[in-house]
Amino acid sequence: MKIVGIVGSNADFSYNRLLLEYIAKKFKKLVEIEVLDIKDVPLFNQSNDQTNSEPIQYLNKKILGADGVIIATPEYNHTIPSALQSVIEWLSFKIHPLDGKPVMIVGASYDVQGSSRSQLHLRQILDAPGVNAVVMPGNEFLLGEVHKAFDEEGNLKDGQTVQFLEVCLKKFIRFINVVNVLNAPEGMKDLSSTEDLHATGKIDTTIEGVDMLADDWVEQAAEKTGAVEGKTYVKLDRGILTVDQLNYFLNSMPAELTYADSNNQFLYYNHKYDAEEMLASRRPEQVGSPLANCHPERVYSGVAWVIQQLRTGKQEVVRTHVPTHGPDKFVVHSYQAIRDKEGNYLGINEYVQDIKPIIDWYLEQTGQQLVGGGVDAVSGATSKVDTVSGATVKDN
Repeated sequence: MKIVGIVGSNADFSYNRLLLEYIAKKFKKLVEIEVLDIKDVPLFNQSNDQTNSEPIQYLNKKILGADGVIIATPEYNHTIPSALQSVIEWLSFKIHPLDGKPVMIVGASYDVQGSSRSQLHLRQILDAPGVNAVVMPGNEFLLGEVHKAFDEEGNLKDGQTVQFLEVCLKKFIRFINVVNVLNAPEGMKDLSSTEDLHATGKIDTTIEGVDMLADDWVEQAAEKTGAVEGKTYVKLDRGILTVDQLNYFLNSMPAELTYADSNNQFLYYNHKYDAEEMLASRRPEQVGSPLANCHPERVYSGVAWVIQQLRTGKQEVVRTHVPTHGPDKFVVHSYQAIRDKEGNYLGINEYVQDIKPIIDWYLEQTGQQLVGGGVDAVSGATSKVDTVSGATVKDN
């Protein structure tokens, strides 16, 4: 599980940054936490739209890619700093990464009461329709007299404070899992026990005697089966290609392809980019692994739901848009059922594409354009929605 921690101050030195860094360091075996600063985010001004600027898009992508968010806020004049308010304005103007995102609020202050009033105000802001974050109730961590709380190594001195912080963090992790279930499609939460995501079964194409979790599964499995390679010809339905030609052909596809069999074992992907350059990260050593080892446990129910839709024939293709690649891409994950001539389920062909270049080309060729209407919001930071881009604009 990955969480991002947002420092609610743009000061060069911040005890709230120190608090988040301590949480990330102290509980790194429990959860991965990346601390993000807001020092470079400009003051919100709708007349000078900087939504696509690097600092704002950086925060946007990090939040979208995280399972949850921790915001650490100081208290200035009984409320949150103007810098943090400005950040939330940007994140609820034309982009909405906090929409539906689980959020935990913590805070540190010189005052004995900690940042209680600013945390209460922050809850109200995050609950606004334009922001629509899912804030964890209760479990408020208020670190008062913060200038006395840390030692020279940046560690909290008081053992009971550390214990309470750990309790809050563990509850937040459970809260994230609950929110994921609530946001899941109908019936999804009941299917994780239906599908054997650990691939403990066996089908007629299962290669036995090779550890599925071995990093060199492909090499071991090839040796075990005497698999052909290189310039050896393979007869296909309507064609004859060498293994090399097949590889070149599949790697030239304008999509990232993945094959998982009916036993839920990951067997193949067209390896043309390194993992960090892919739209959906894959690594060579993952091939051969059960699907359970290719996904975090929190999404097992979702993975099982997709497989069940395809296995049972309720859907032949399941598609989802993954908005974590910025406004210049529209990345779609498609899960296509693979079947034999008799219609028996053989597995999944997952193909991942950025379809925006295709849409742009089509519009250019036909002279057509996408148009959308306005939608008035009840309240909050946004009031009109461009249905083409999902962008929102404020009224003065």
